Amino acid sequence: MNPLTLHPLNDQVVRVLDSQGDCVGNLKRIGAVWKFKALGQDDSGAVVPGGGPLTGRHNMTFDALDEAAVSAALLA
Repeated sequence: MNPLTLHPLNDQVVRVLDSQGDCVGNLKRIGAVWKFKALGQDDSGAVVPGGGPLTGRHNMTFDALDEAAVSAALLA
């Protein structure tokens, strides 16, 4: 998988997009850390919280929004 990119929505939420521009989750500021919340879609296109290609990384935490470090950790 190609590197992921980060796209701030506001000061508390950052979208995580794959190389095709699809949202694979969000990083949410919780206290002093950023927590990854995986997102997927079912066959009808409904959003599945905790699902998708990065479901195994759901709830992974990060101290900073470093795009390269976040991408590497989520794709490891």
